[in-house]
Amino acid sequence: MNDPQPVPYIDMHCHSTYSDGSLTPGELIDLAGRTSLSGLCITDHDTINAYPEAIYAAHAQNIEMISGVEFSALQGTTSVHLLGYSFAIDHPRILKLCQFHQERRQERNAAMLKKLKAFGMEVHPEELLEGPLSYGSDGEVLSSIGRPHIAAAMVRRGYIENVDEGFKRFLGDGKPCYVEGEGVSVEETLATIQAAGGFGVIAHPHLIRSPKIVAKLLDLPFDGVEVYYAHFPFQKERPWLKIAEKKKWLITGGSDFHGDSKPHIYLGASWIDQQHFAPFLERFYKNNPNLAPKNKLHE
Repeated sequence: MNDPQPVPYIDMHCHSTYSDGSLTPGELIDLAGRTSLSGLCITDHDTINAYPEAIYAAHAQNIEMISGVEFSALQGTTSVHLLGYSFAIDHPRILKLCQFHQERRQERNAAMLKKLKAFGMEVHPEELLEGPLSYGSDGEVLSSIGRPHIAAAMVRRGYIENVDEGFKRFLGDGKPCYVEGEGVSVEETLATIQAAGGFGVIAHPHLIRSPKIVAKLLDLPFDGVEVYYAHFPFQKERPWLKIAEKKKWLITGGSDFHGDSKPHIYLGASWIDQQHFAPFLERFYKNNPNLAPKNKLHE
């Protein structure tokens, strides 16, 4: 039997062990190959540590990949997510923003552990490092640690049954042990992505419940919007498709695959086609010419 051939579908939203996914970048790429996806983008939370190694691994399997990240940002006091694509992975502003978020996460995690202890649920900081993580050559933890890791530690301690319960009862927005971390504005985050040559995209807009927040985002100079998202039916995609067409925004789509923590979502559950992906790929190679595969250098 012949090996399955890649189909021209690209999943532009998934997470690895560099944030809260259960698969390493290499394992994600292997899975993409078995799923017959032609392209993939790893959009870890507030970190780009998966790159450039993930790019090399993808090219080895004839899978197209661009740089990606999912940043948390503040619109007023409301946290929203922005996706950044095709930026230069060594741009100092991107690296500085990622570093800020890692420091912010450490402070916020400590504050949430303190609140949990007040509720009689003690979790030590080192317990957050017991799950699937990514490490540097010197053994340094390179993963972006956050609430999912705290919830996973709570499960191991027997305080809760699963991660979802941890968010619903204790760690979700507005819950007793939630801590609002210091943030960066949507405007500044978007400007950073664009300064690095990337495209700034509104992530899963269907999750934004406030019409006022939506209106403010629509006034900003975004490059695109995540229209196709695995968690939402077609009728929720249609209004955003019309907005994208009216604003001449780029259209993205992805599964938001995490692996074990979201077993109901599979890689490739939502995607875009090659035509919509082409501008992202072109911009990525323009910003990162040293990462272009040999067959791209002479096109």
